[in-house]
Amino acid sequence: MSALRFGVVGLGVISRFYLAALERVPGVRPAAVCDRDAAVLEPFGGRVPGFTDHREMLAAGGLDAVVVTVPNDLHLAVCRDALRAGLPVCVEKPLALRAAEGAELAALAAERRVPLFTAFHRRYNASVRELRAALARHPSPVRSVTARYFELIEEHVGRDRWYLDPERCGGGCVADNGPNAYDLLRLLAGPMELRGAEVVRDGTGVDRYAALELAGRDGVRGRIELDWSYPGELKDVAVELADGTVLRADLLAGHEGFKQSLWHEYEGIVGEFAGLLRGGGGGNADAATDRGPDGVDALRVVEAAYRAEATARAGVRG
Repeated sequence: MSALRFGVVGLGVISRFYLAALERVPGVRPAAVCDRDAAVLEPFGGRVPGFTDHREMLAAGGLDAVVVTVPNDLHLAVCRDALRAGLPVCVEKPLALRAAEGAELAALAAERRVPLFTAFHRRYNASVRELRAALARHPSPVRSVTARYFELIEEHVGRDRWYLDPERCGGGCVADNGPNAYDLLRLLAGPMELRGAEVVRDGTGVDRYAALELAGRDGVRGRIELDWSYPGELKDVAVELADGTVLRADLLAGHEGFKQSLWHEYEGIVGEFAGLLRGGGGGNADAATDRGPDGVDALRVVEAAYRAEATARAGVRG
């Protein structure tokens, strides 16, 4: 069976994890790279074709799928073009800036009958997989799930300063880390609706801390805590069961160093996406749709959080 040929659009800080996974996961290979900055294409010379315009990459052909890891404000345009070209898309979260944009992409993917796969990398974390297995063995239902997502954002962004531009990122910690944290809640306890939000912004208007309260079916509660000013990195999830049992997963366990857990998580993303393309499904809840994990639901939660913040501010001013 020939290897699936992937084109990677966007060579910022996250792309290294995708590129490494494309070298390590069996049955896939990088076949093209694209970035507006021609200088970052130079290391790929002689190995894979490089493009400064994703439309030129798509027109050149020779691809089975596209990985989109451009700044958040470009997701809509790049994903739309790839889907219109009939190519399956794996897009870095968030799917788009707004829920309406995400819904547009989901509808286009359904129309063209190709997968649109949002890369929620934490669902492939080894500790999360162990937690899911433990929950499957436990007879007591889930009562609540709390996900904490703390990091110093400046250590992560490198040259990708767009993370700190709300217009390009879609917001701050809620827009960028919120989807990953919410996906953990949804994965472990099903879809939830926002019930309240505390959002704290810095002097530039970027939200750097947030606490979101959510509720799901049968009285299940959810809580998301986000912090972009944390000195280091802390990522974990705790599940309380109806019998009082508490099960936990430390997402960073066994992975020393900032962002080191991402290497195996992105291998999980690429492996599941490739399996979806070959018709094998992926074993996660959203894979049953044959489209990949749904990124629209997370965008709805993000928008609800910002609306709740705006309402609270208006109430204070009033």
